[in-house]
Amino acid sequence: MDIERIEAAAGRLKGHARVTPLLSSPFLDDIAGRRVLVKAECLQHTGSFKYRGARSAVSALPEDKRKNGVIAYSSGNHAQGVALAARQFGVAAVIVMPSDAPKMKIDNTRALGAEVVLYDRANEDRDAIGTKLSEERGLTLIRPFDEPEVIAGQGTCGLEIAAQAAELGVTEADVIVCCGGGGLTSGIALALEARAPGMRVRPAEPEGFDDVTRSLASGRIEHNASSANGLCDAIVTPQPGNLTFPIMNRLCGPGIVVTDDEAQMAMAQAFSRLKLVAEPGGAVALAAALYHGDQLDGDAVICTISGGNVDRAVFLRALEQFGEG
Repeated sequence: MDIERIEAAAGRLKGHARVTPLLSSPFLDDIAGRRVLVKAECLQHTGSFKYRGARSAVSALPEDKRKNGVIAYSSGNHAQGVALAARQFGVAAVIVMPSDAPKMKIDNTRALGAEVVLYDRANEDRDAIGTKLSEERGLTLIRPFDEPEVIAGQGTCGLEIAAQAAELGVTEADVIVCCGGGGLTSGIALALEARAPGMRVRPAEPEGFDDVTRSLASGRIEHNASSANGLCDAIVTPQPGNLTFPIMNRLCGPGIVVTDDEAQMAMAQAFSRLKLVAEPGGAVALAAALYHGDQLDGDAVICTISGGNVDRAVFLRALEQFGEG
């Protein structure tokens, strides 16, 4: 993986992926005790950064492979990104999703034209299901994070961060990224290494699912003990990727772990101060910026809100418990 691959993905995404804004609020600055810049990937097509990687991967396929269709497994955001990218190319998409995924994500994936195959994440292996279906139907598997063209697509977010931050006079900062398997984190880290070397990427994870943070501390891939679905479902993965971890291990600073309450507090702040809808997993980087300032360096911090695909009940509960009324 290198910057040339990310730039090639950016060329294929031009005119398709949105250039999402880098937002600020003096109220968030006051909470954090430093300047806070928020990369609003919740405003990307399908409501998350995942469209970047999906479109990058689908567009990079040779036509003879792409026409047979694609398959992906996802709790929802990668699912929707692949479903939309496949529809835009007029090819079939099969998405393997856990049966306990948020209803909104399942419904949206179907509405985008994909065939949804549900599975029990506690007792079934999504990788095995995806491999079996891809072999039976001749579909190309697009992995959610451990796939070079997906990482390259996510890296385009880093290119935008570097350019937008420079326009605001910020060339040195910790860049906190909501982290599951590490596709977005490693992609942004590679882009910033080339375009903004004064910035350091910091993965943010929910408590109880901090495999990347522990892996960075130990220098080897660590696993999550629980296979349960946490509140921050969008970024709950068993372990870092075999492709993404070496990149993160080389380029990232220590991870930051936030509680579910802190993620929900960040959701309420994003809505109140930026008028953004963030899902719990998409808010962990903002939570880290706001409530873990003792772990950060410098006068400014940049963080991603990686997704906004949240069920109404979950969103309202965050506002009711942690909003300011």
